Amino acid sequence: MSLAVRAPLLLFFISLSSRMGLSRYIEDVEASDGLYSLLSLDQKRDSEDYIFRRPLRCFDMLATDGYFSFAASRPQLACAAFIIAEPSEVISLELFDVNIDCSAGDFIKIFDGWVLKGEKFPSSRDHQLPMHQRYTDYCSSPASGASSRSSQNVAMIFFRIHSPDSGFTLAVKKLHNPFPCNIMSQSPEGSFTMVMPHQRRNCSFSIIYPVEIRLTELGLGQAKSNELSLQRQVWSGCSGSGDYVELLGGNGVDTSKMFPVADLCFSLNGLAQMKIGCDNSVVRLVSSGNYINRVSFQYRLLEQNELPKTRENSLDNFCSVE
Repeated sequence: MSLAVRAPLLLFFISLSSRMGLSRYIEDVEASDGLYSLLSLDQKRDSEDYIFRRPLRCFDMLATDGYFSFAASRPQLACAAFIIAEPSEVISLELFDVNIDCSAGDFIKIFDGWVLKGEKFPSSRDHQLPMHQRYTDYCSSPASGASSRSSQNVAMIFFRIHSPDSGFTLAVKKLHNPFPCNIMSQSPEGSFTMVMPHQRRNCSFSIIYPVEIRLTELGLGQAKSNELSLQRQVWSGCSGSGDYVELLGGNGVDTSKMFPVADLCFSLNGLAQMKIGCDNSVVRLVSSGNYINRVSFQYRLLEQNELPKTRENSLDNFCSVE
């Protein structure tokens, strides 16, 4: 069985870290067996009476409910923890036992989404809140800044601590989300259905791997076209319909900066598939709010021999593979 199937979260962590240039950090954590402890988190989470606790690292990935405590042994000036849940969950974060000196430049900030190499997920065009409201700053308002709830299955915490023995505890709890929107997939293989019921909202399903995406069902409010669009000049046709699905590829996480691979603005009962050889592959559902829109799809990791070595489908500036 492949690593992708046996340990999707481990592969995701390695993929995420390599995109941030943190290969040295992976080696350090692997040596302390912290990275491989991720493999047992889902098993521990199955016990309702079990409360998971462990130290929080300066750079960390959290994927389970529990309490994570950080205590600085030396100044830590640039720390971040990525929190991820299942696609149908949102994340509740709460700070306890906070012992930092805000006047000395310490801070703890929670972000509704992820920031990778300066790019934000979800992008500003896909998130319902303005950017400034997506940040929760403990030092600005200790009372209200002690808790936050994400709008999707990912969240992030940034912190800077100067003095040894200062720190805090972060409580992570995942909650059910009946209509998931803007999802980061932990796995390079799987299937999902996005439904948007009468809401003017854009939803993206992001896969940080080169994958093949197969659309198995697409139900949109109105038909505007009869074909799968693979040329950029047809792009304005679907975007003008107000209800459509687009496939995007790129090497970042901001969907507004990604390249349009294909778009569909008609109902589909069949199979349409596309290989996207980029670091990030996205299915994006755009809804006008007038209809109930639905898209179902499957995705799998591309094999090494499937990765494109030349531009496919006559698309300009398509993701290069080294």
